[in-house]
Amino acid sequence: MFMNGRSAEVGILRQDPNVIMVGEIRDVETAEIAIHAALTGHLVFSTLHTNDAPGAIARLIDMGIQPFLISSSVIGVVAQRLVRTICPDCKEAYEPPEEVLRELSLEPEARLYRGRGCQYCYQSGFRGRSGVFEIMKVSDELRRLVLGKESAGVIREAAVKEGMTSLKRAGLEKVLDGISTIDEVRRAVYVEE
Repeated sequence: MFMNGRSAEVGILRQDPNVIMVGEIRDVETAEIAIHAALTGHLVFSTLHTNDAPGAIARLIDMGIQPFLISSSVIGVVAQRLVRTICPDCKEAYEPPEEVLRELSLEPEARLYRGRGCQYCYQSGFRGRSGVFEIMKVSDELRRLVLGKESAGVIREAAVKEGMTSLKRAGLEKVLDGISTIDEVRRAVYVEE
């Protein structure tokens, strides 16, 4: 049986699952269902389109969800991007230009990696993908900021102070570890900090 709206919420919760996956939250009704399920003790997973993890809080507020409901129900947010990985068969080290060294705060003798292009990667220099993640655990301090309707930027600053690795930083770590290239990370991780 297919249900929508409030009848779907009642049907799901009546079965008393421990974990619920709510598809993409696109509207206030879906957000309310997810929030209500979380407030009644269920672990709820869902997707929400934002630029970064702190942006999820701002997006829910923009949808009309009250900050006290968000601060009471959201325990964490994961933002993710996929970057292409350098082909292991044609991977080569190179000396990056000075502006890249400055941007990454690297020593002049630092080496980065790229793919030359070969038969295994169809001359692209890339083969496969790797995830870049930003994981924001919602602490008491972040809950206080949500209740105060602070901006995503303020929430981001507080989360970074508490140890959150930003998407940009996580992407740069992929570059420094030789997993992807600086241009690929710039392309995939479009976040202003």
